[in-house]
Amino acid sequence: MLNNFIFQNPTKLIMGKGMIAQLSKEIPAGKKVMITFGGGSVKNNGVYDQVKEALKDYQTIEFWGIEPNPAIETLRKAISLGKEEKVDFLLAVGGGSVIDGTKLISSGLVYDGDAWDLVKKGKADKTVPMGTVLTLPATGSEMNNGAVISCHETKEKYAFYSEFPKFSILDPEVTFSLPDYQIACGIADTFVHVMEQYLTKTGESRIMDRWAESILQTLVEIAPKIKENKHDYQLMADFMMCATMALNGFIAMGVSQDWATHMIGHEVTALTGLTHGNTLAIILPGTMNVLREQKGAKILQVGTRVFGVVSGTNDFRINETIRKTKEFFKSLGLTTTLTEANISADVIDEIEKRFNERNVHFGEDGLVDGATAKKILSCVL
Repeated sequence: MLNNFIFQNPTKLIMGKGMIAQLSKEIPAGKKVMITFGGGSVKNNGVYDQVKEALKDYQTIEFWGIEPNPAIETLRKAISLGKEEKVDFLLAVGGGSVIDGTKLISSGLVYDGDAWDLVKKGKADKTVPMGTVLTLPATGSEMNNGAVISCHETKEKYAFYSEFPKFSILDPEVTFSLPDYQIACGIADTFVHVMEQYLTKTGESRIMDRWAESILQTLVEIAPKIKENKHDYQLMADFMMCATMALNGFIAMGVSQDWATHMIGHEVTALTGLTHGNTLAIILPGTMNVLREQKGAKILQVGTRVFGVVSGTNDFRINETIRKTKEFFKSLGLTTTLTEANISADVIDEIEKRFNERNVHFGEDGLVDGATAKKILSCVL
């Protein structure tokens, strides 16, 4: 049965070629804007020049160096600069990590203490408004209020919730120069975002199920074509829309959610540095296998509707669906075992210890504790 829900997504989505020029229409006049960036790729693909041209009539300052898995150590510097310069609008130009980091900056600018306190608290109530120019589809951060922030000193990584971006600009042409590995990780991240909201209980919502399945089907269809030609505008537009729709709340309305694969993946990244999307490609098949009894009906459904697994016993079909899921990630060029990623059993033990110390129970039924996380990781070692 569909669960009760309240839904609102205030982010204005601006999609298409040349739409970065719209920045001057979206940021109120007179704002002092801090533009946040990752590395220097935006200077090579023309995005930086387009942003600067659009904001030529604004007072701007720049903060560079927000890394993948944005670190509090870096973000503290950005918050300090923003306070010193008295900025009152933020523009994140980059992928999910830059946008996530900027969400914490927007909160830290109006917080008197250390921003890591906000991360540990899990949310912020006051923020400076922000917008985004997305350059790497993956996290959906451009149209949600979530972020994931790391601490290098303690090797921790936590989810954090702030305010939605006021607007996000998506131009598929800016994705043409992305490295193949980043695209592969982005597709995997998007796929697992959908599965976390879909691979739970049957019979809750026909429309949410089919909406989620349409994204999964699209990803399976376009992934090999993108591998052949990542300069195809329509393919990359579809990819961008899949990533945004996967985690802007639309497919989550009234249905159960899991997120255990992500919580385990965050720990793997925090401890080893493996790219987030690749951790998910390794862990999801393990989650499906270990929780096959609880998730069996939905695994059968995704097998039928997404992978075309329609014959054989239920056990065979579940095994075949897990195999096809793993093969999909392999086809992207990603590693699908911990050993392939040079991750040892010591990491598994540390994650079990952390989960036990925090007394966590992840998943739609709260079944993923330390012992279950160890089983999941052990079967993908």
